[in-house]
Amino acid sequence: MKRITQLFILTLLLVSCGSYQSASETDLTNVPEEDIVRIANDDIEYEITIIEPGFNTWLASMARPEGYYSQSYMEARNAVNVIEWNNRVLQPQKYDPNLYELRIDYNPNIDYGYDVNYKLFNYFTYFQLTYKQRLSSFVPRI
Repeated sequence: MKRITQLFILTLLLVSCGSYQSASETDLTNVPEEDIVRIANDDIEYEITIIEPGFNTWLASMARPEGYYSQSYMEARNAVNVIEWNNRVLQPQKYDPNLYELRIDYNPNIDYGYDVNYKLFNYFTYFQLTYKQRLSSFVPRI
């Protein structure tokens, strides 16, 4: 509850052509525009929406620049982090349900493109550093 009162709202959705209806039902009308990051591949088949105060600023100022990591590297890390994230969503009695609100629909066999993987990878890094969480054996760093 205290994370919500601090304006922490995380909605991380990967949507595949309307196959995930709950994504279109998310109400973003009361969220400041600077706290919303939308990422979509060129074909607009997949989209991530991240609502996190401070993430835009962190991405622009602290994250490694695009091109620093290869897409395959980020895909491998994202796959590991998504599995752990989804496990934590399913265990609200063990992990803070205010941090792990929604399941991430990420299939490592789908090419989401560089931009989607870059921002998802960096969100996981930001999240782990900001909230002192560890999603895998990899140490989050910038």
